[in-house]
Amino acid sequence: MISNRRPPLTPLAQDALDALASAVPTDGELTYEDAYDVLAQEEDLQQPAAEDIIEQLYMRGHLYEVEEKLRLTDYGSE
Repeated sequence: MISNRRPPLTPLAQDALDALASAVPTDGELTYEDAYDVLAQEEDLQQPAAEDIIEQLYMRGHLYEVEEKLRLTDYGSE
């Protein structure tokens, strides 16, 4: 039987997801630049590392893109 649950994130990826979630404005979207800034300020990640984390979160279904902006998927419902 295949599980619909996502495998757990690494601690760094989870911290990054938490930081992004706390920074999402009321419209629910972050630009990539805003996301990089949040990860630089909150997690001390430079842009290449932030890009990697964002890609991991995207590939694992925690983020998605709409018109070149990032949105979180069902954050906190797991």
